[in-house]
Amino acid sequence: MTTVDSVIVIAGMFLVTFGIRFVLFARAHKVSMPEWLEKALRYVPVAVLTAIITPMIVMPNQQLNVALNNPWLLGAAAAFLVGIWRQQQLLTIVVGVLVFFISKYLVGL
Repeated sequence: MTTVDSVIVIAGMFLVTFGIRFVLFARAHKVSMPEWLEKALRYVPVAVLTAIITPMIVMPNQQLNVALNNPWLLGAAAAFLVGIWRQQQLLTIVVGVLVFFISKYLVGL
């Protein structure tokens, strides 16, 4: 792929993404959604992120691994517990990453 092709592909992706979002934001003030739908839509980012990372956590080597020697699972469990306990995003991320790297180091020994 040449540089020109790359620029055209990136510009095309920008136009499609911007176009979709612009249309939705432009119509946002003219459309009224029911309260129950707005409440339900608040959970979409969490649900999508969970669907993306869960296979990586429980199947790190394309095989189901829910043992205590799975650093991905340990880091995710620690992050989950700290997230529920403290409800601070940065602390949750730091603890999850630290537990992941410590367990990865200890399992590798």
